[in-house]
Amino acid sequence: MKRALALFVLVLMTLAVAPPSEAGRVVVRGRHTKVVVRTGFPIRRPMPHVVVRAPRVTFRVEPAVYLPAVAFGAVVVATAPPKDVLVWEDGESLDREDGWTDFSLNVDSRGTALFLDVTGRVEINFAEVVFENGNAQVVDFGEKPLKNGLYELLDFKDGRKVDHVRMVAKAKSEDARVVVRMAK
Repeated sequence: MKRALALFVLVLMTLAVAPPSEAGRVVVRGRHTKVVVRTGFPIRRPMPHVVVRAPRVTFRVEPAVYLPAVAFGAVVVATAPPKDVLVWEDGESLDREDGWTDFSLNVDSRGTALFLDVTGRVEINFAEVVFENGNAQVVDFGEKPLKNGLYELLDFKDGRKVDHVRMVAKAKSEDARVVVRMAK
């Protein structure tokens, strides 16, 4: 009886092993939660449920005052700024299975413009640019899909120090990636 039970358990364990094609793929999905925004946030539509990706660093500045929202123009930049003009760059790869994702990029740099480089197809709800003085500029994308391209995200010709950029976006293709760059 013990021998038959041991054989039965061994057969079950063999059947429970993942097929070789998925043996090395471990996917951990985050819990979906509602987007959290502070008092004064300028977008009034209902916010989606998101997977929140923890920031890689602790930010120095929290939004204190929200400036009026700016509508995203979706104008593709004809020529990318030269590499020697860029002072900062960071990005996030998005997984289509996660749906909406809330992530932040640590800028901590001074410049005059932010650019958005999209690879694949991406849908963006909003971008929140937090400056060193606590002012936050929200760029409203209206959940419109974007395709491959370099876009101007925000222009501040007077030169400002940006603490971080927070975005809520989702992948519409397998290879979706969002990169934000700052020009001096």
